[in-house]
Amino acid sequence: MRRRLFPHPVLSLVLALVWLGLVNRWAWGSLVFAVLVGIAVPLLTAPYWPGTQGFRRPWRIPAYLALVLLDIVKANVTVALIVLFKPRRALRPAWIAVPLALRRPEAIATLAGTITLTPGTVSCDLSQDGRALLVHCLHAPDPDAVRDEIKTRYEPRLKEIFE
Repeated sequence: MRRRLFPHPVLSLVLALVWLGLVNRWAWGSLVFAVLVGIAVPLLTAPYWPGTQGFRRPWRIPAYLALVLLDIVKANVTVALIVLFKPRRALRPAWIAVPLALRRPEAIATLAGTITLTPGTVSCDLSQDGRALLVHCLHAPDPDAVRDEIKTRYEPRLKEIFE
């Protein structure tokens, strides 16, 4: 019964908390509506989430988030230096196809999001068979090194968390 009413309990809780944060004031009506949103949205979207699995090693998520935050800070500094001091003709933008060992859609989406969140890189497309991710880099004098860094820095950690 509980699983039928709350097909994704964490999503229900997050939705309710986000709603309360958006309202930005305490009222019983807001709390009731937050609970209704937290119940209704997962119930309505549950048929579109067939066979979803949990995390294999969820305790590794904080370390991954710390790594991503550190990389975002480093990339912000790097992009700022590129914008401020590198002449435009010295930029070497590149399109890079990153072959994927990840198979779960959640893991691939997390990798694509991580790449896009990091300044200077954008995930642009996923191949039809889901085995390669197309990434654009603002400045990549050595595209193979960028591809190898993505494969060695993020993919093994995501594989531990998801697969």
